[in-house]
Amino acid sequence: MTIWYPDSRSDNAIFFTTDDVLAYLRVNARTVYRLIREGHLPAVRVGRQWRFRRSDLDAWLDSQRPGNGSRGGDA
Repeated sequence: MTIWYPDSRSDNAIFFTTDDVLAYLRVNARTVYRLIREGHLPAVRVGRQWRFRRSDLDAWLDSQRPGNGSRGGDA
């Protein structure tokens, strides 16, 4: 299967599967699904699967840093 990226040089064109996110964030599936359900983790549903834009994940990670003022509703 070939995955088409509109602009392979752009992080906006890189989409992760749930398994990719588990490895990228080094968390378990339960954590990822809880964060999606609570609206903290940016994700898009495609059929029965979730897709995550790498640039969205990186921005979300940056917003989770201590002292940033925003903890995604966890504070």
